[in-house]
Amino acid sequence: MKTIIIFSLFIFLMSLSGFSQTQEKKISGVVTTFDSIAVIGASIQVKSSKQIVLSDSLGHFFINVSNSDKLKVTAKGFDTRKVELTKQTKLVAVNLKLKAGDKAREYAIGYGHISDVEKLNAMSQLSNDDVDFSQYPNMAALLSGRFPGVQVQGNGDVLIRGSNSFNLDNAALIVIDGLATHKSELKSLVPGNVSSISILKGVSAAIYGSRGANGVVLIEMKTGKED
Repeated sequence: MKTIIIFSLFIFLMSLSGFSQTQEKKISGVVTTFDSIAVIGASIQVKSSKQIVLSDSLGHFFINVSNSDKLKVTAKGFDTRKVELTKQTKLVAVNLKLKAGDKAREYAIGYGHISDVEKLNAMSQLSNDDVDFSQYPNMAALLSGRFPGVQVQGNGDVLIRGSNSFNLDNAALIVIDGLATHKSELKSLVPGNVSSISILKGVSAAIYGSRGANGVVLIEMKTGKED
């Protein structure tokens, strides 16, 4: 009898453990592009329940998920993102990359995903999935060869046509993996190790204040792909 009670208790505890793993919770999130522009009407799907919600006019969303779940975020004109969740996840920030080509930009605007057209048109983006960056000998050749209006001087300064300087320095701000860095770091980068490059100018670079007055070069390095 004692053995039966212990066994029953074990089964009960195991069932509680399983319940805790599948228990639902509500999380919030935000969907952006170029780190700061809200993506409106992006589709966020939960893998376990197949529930779908859309991001609002600020890119925000709320959704019910299990403790260990996955989200699939899609929007016309953007690359799909998959996000893994954990028991501790309460807030998710998803930054979608605009696909290469004018069609993607047209889709993003035409489907109402982007309301601030002026900011979007002040940006350009390219990823290693679109072009094999390793074919370029250095970053100077890559930037000047793939981005119209971008020049790299002999001293390493990157000049972006259409950017206005508030001081005597006309060089664009270089940001690698979210950190502003010195232009010398650009020379040390191997193009084949770069994941994506975004060029910001005008109002799109305003989030960097006076440092972004001459435009911003955002560089993301390869760190492994998500599932």
